[in-house]
Amino acid sequence: MNAVETSPSLSGALERMDLAVSGMTCAACARRVERTLSELEGVQECSVNFATRKASVVFDAKTTSVNALTEAVASAGYQAEVPKSEGASEADSAEEKGLRRRLAVAVLFGLPVVVLAMSHGALDFPGSNWVQLLLTLPVIAYSGAPIFKAAWAALRHRSADMNVLVALGTGTAFLYSVVATGWPTLGASGEHAGHGDHGAALPVYFEAAAAVIGFVLLGRFLESRARTRAGDAIRRLQALAPANATVLRDGVEREVSLSQVRVGDEVVVRPGQSIPVDGSVVDGASSVDESMLTGESLPVGKTAGAEVFAGTMNGTGRLVFRAAKVGTDTALQQIVQVVERAQGTKAPIARLADVVSGVFTPVVLLIAIATFAAWFVLAPEETRLTMAVLNTVAVLVIACPCALGLATPAALMVGMGRGAQLGVLVKSAASLEGASHIDTVVLDKTGTLTQGRPAVVRIITSGAMTEQDVLALTAGAESGSEHPLARAVVAEAVARGLKVGKPESFTATPGHGVEAMVDGRRVFVGSRRMMERHGVSGSAEAEQALTSDGQTPVLVAVDGTWVGAIGIADAEREEAASAMQALRNMGMHVVMLTGDHEGPASRVARKLGIDRVFAGVLPEGKAHVVRTLQAEGRKVAMVGDGINDAPALAQADLGVAMGTGTDVARDAAGVALLRSDLRGLPAALGLARSTMGVIRQNLFWAFLYNALGIPVAAGLLYGMTGWLLSPMLASLAMSLSSVSVLLNSLRLRSLRLPAAQSVA
Repeated sequence: MNAVETSPSLSGALERMDLAVSGMTCAACARRVERTLSELEGVQECSVNFATRKASVVFDAKTTSVNALTEAVASAGYQAEVPKSEGASEADSAEEKGLRRRLAVAVLFGLPVVVLAMSHGALDFPGSNWVQLLLTLPVIAYSGAPIFKAAWAALRHRSADMNVLVALGTGTAFLYSVVATGWPTLGASGEHAGHGDHGAALPVYFEAAAAVIGFVLLGRFLESRARTRAGDAIRRLQALAPANATVLRDGVEREVSLSQVRVGDEVVVRPGQSIPVDGSVVDGASSVDESMLTGESLPVGKTAGAEVFAGTMNGTGRLVFRAAKVGTDTALQQIVQVVERAQGTKAPIARLADVVSGVFTPVVLLIAIATFAAWFVLAPEETRLTMAVLNTVAVLVIACPCALGLATPAALMVGMGRGAQLGVLVKSAASLEGASHIDTVVLDKTGTLTQGRPAVVRIITSGAMTEQDVLALTAGAESGSEHPLARAVVAEAVARGLKVGKPESFTATPGHGVEAMVDGRRVFVGSRRMMERHGVSGSAEAEQALTSDGQTPVLVAVDGTWVGAIGIADAEREEAASAMQALRNMGMHVVMLTGDHEGPASRVARKLGIDRVFAGVLPEGKAHVVRTLQAEGRKVAMVGDGINDAPALAQADLGVAMGTGTDVARDAAGVALLRSDLRGLPAALGLARSTMGVIRQNLFWAFLYNALGIPVAAGLLYGMTGWLLSPMLASLAMSLSSVSVLLNSLRLRSLRLPAAQSVA
């Protein structure tokens, strides 16, 4: 995707850029990159996502440049570049391979060291300490090189992160052991507790240094694998478009890469192939599966002039279409871009984690110093140095800001990707969090709860003729009229398979109705005034029944006798009733808002089980209704088409726009339903609740882990239980803490919402 754009929503020379940042290993790294970019002149907004390894920057192109941004990141000790969409998975793969190699070396050389140390003297032999030193060196020098390099970069920039903690912990254990190997009796007296005792010789802890680095690498390897899986939803969406396309140039079909397709090219799609770009058909006929955009499982017929969209699947016919939108302008790529950008935003709930991550490392360093001092002063003289070193190392390596840093973005990344698969496009993390608090849903009637066009909903007959006969004669009389009600009658007759004849004569009286000769019979269609004008009676009761139900009555008389009445209304969407029931099951207060009269509005509300209705509301008054509900203490979601309802969408705590994937990127609403299906609404709210639930779980366990782990590592329980935490176990716990957060977030990949249907 194109990482730099000038958006209509950005004023003047402001541009938005997504930078791929490498070298970040914890939340503190992300904060340092974010702070560095934010302080750069010309940068208006900046958000760095540790889970996606991306920085989203809004900057003034007149003041700063792409090179200035990348140089600023480099000055902070990291690398940044404009990402290429096709290289994203390759970068993830390269990271995994590098971690796998370093982890393999750590296991190969570190495992014998751990075995020797854990034998408690059973495997000791002359020169055992020197062998452990030689085996640990490759682990420190090769496997741990990125950790020490990142720690040095952080310290050079007067900062501290998790790498500093690990480097200090492993470096302290390693250097202490080197001294103990070269000068075994230096400063020692009496018996030493612990393994590796040889009279007055100092014990060595090479296994702690090797194991800590091994477990850190294991955690990062598992984390990398989990992050790759977390982005699967977006990759599957991107994969819907083929890598190549067949274009007609100079009358010859040529296969070119997708990036070489230009606007105006004639593109050929054969049966069973994916459509590569957006365009309009110029030749051929086929049916296309557009479920990835519309959610409709039935294929859509395509002939000359019809629009086609990238990522949809051609059926059995050959199509030639002219490319209209290519690259990042296609509907598919617009969806992908919106999701990726949303994944890079921050939810308000993440603020506490950001604050804690910012002071985490300095606080841990102070705790480590206090731990060393306390043990050195309070422990027995013969063991105070080793006890102080071991517990200090344990404190340094168990502390993990990574879990805090991943808690929110990991869940957002997976949840938003899953939402795109379910036809729910969330524009920002703040919108997702806001959606989780919604307790009231306001829906516009026309076009949202209803189909947005008149339709026949009921036919009452006098008994002299059947429904079918009444409808057929009425449709024949109305077939020459362009009135919306007339077209609704004709459409119903055609849908029922009735023969609609042509009138032999036709006269329309404005405000009254029509008079026509159909199959040799004189047919009157219209209002009561039309009937009274021709002396027709007997329709009052049927008219009252239809009117009281919110329908517009169309009275029908044949040869001077009333034969029936047709009720016409804006029919409800097929899925509206089930969607409203799903909302009520979630505890939502459902409100209908419409500019229509109270009668039709009440009819729709009764059928759908909506208790509260605001009828006769003008477009400019819809926002006032939303404010009224908010004044009652409600958290309101407004659902509309994103255009006519714009003021109300903006006023609501959450704006939800209904539409197709072709225009969703232009909607101002916080959430957009990619398909014109109301069942996506409870799906969106359910997705928000589930995602925020996972985020809260992640934050709870991340805080609890550090709140309990650091005091235990410092030896707080030693006086009561005699428990001490070895550096090896501390490093294992640290590694698994961030992995557990990612695994918990990955549960959202298989999220099932009853009102939604996955397409990828």
